[in-house]
Amino acid sequence: MSPEPIINWKSWPFVERPYTSFFLLSFLILLAVLLYQITVFSWAQPLYYVIGMSLVLLNLIPYFIPTDYKLYDDKYIIYYLFVKVSRPYSDFGCFYQDKHGIMLSTFKMPRRLDTFRGQSLRFSKTRSEQEELVQFLTTKIGKKY
Repeated sequence: MSPEPIINWKSWPFVERPYTSFFLLSFLILLAVLLYQITVFSWAQPLYYVIGMSLVLLNLIPYFIPTDYKLYDDKYIIYYLFVKVSRPYSDFGCFYQDKHGIMLSTFKMPRRLDTFRGQSLRFSKTRSEQEELVQFLTTKIGKKY
């Protein structure tokens, strides 16, 4: 492995998409108020409110924190706030592009389980890495759908 990454970029959707972030925050506030009304006032169970809101926020955490992507010759490394994810390209059978990034699939063809088993690589706001990334993944993984 080379000490320097071949391709690297940073993505932070919360800052890069201000309109979407505004609507997401508005929805989360509305959801918090509705859940509070139901769980605390109607059911008198504040624990359900804490558990429900925690699950929602934990699921959305990648949207709110900056993510740093580094692609090396034999593997990729993704740095979240306190988490580091690293996998070799040999774990993946194909990849495909959507409007926000590229999904690396563990299967030979795209499947619905990709969101659970695969890895999503989000583009930055400028998408300057997009073309180089597709060419690089074509040489490393091969199948592009």
